[in-house]
Amino acid sequence: MNEKTWAVQIKVSVKPEVAHAFKAACKANDTTMTKQLSDFMSRYGKVQKSGYAPNLSSRRQRRAAMRIIMHQLERVRENEERYRDNIPENLQGGSPFELADQSVSIIDEALDLLASVY
Repeated sequence: MNEKTWAVQIKVSVKPEVAHAFKAACKANDTTMTKQLSDFMSRYGKVQKSGYAPNLSSRRQRRAAMRIIMHQLERVRENEERYRDNIPENLQGGSPFELADQSVSIIDEALDLLASVY
């Protein structure tokens, strides 16, 4: 039986400020949103041979998945902070600095919300 590789398009809807922060974080980390989402899905949403995503029916499994997501967000935040902190002082009032600072704030808010859930 030949296995076929299928490309599936997924539409993600988020608040504009979240999308903007994610885009800025990806740009700061010299990657693309598509690559980040694809990497994330391949690592944490691997499809089993039966064709179904991993079972997240138990609270323990969901908490473990949430810890992984939070760890990834923390890494993105750290990289964004590093980018922001390395902007020369004479450019710290500019758009790149403001976007990086806003990205860090939004990611912090997201982490706080996720931590309050689990």
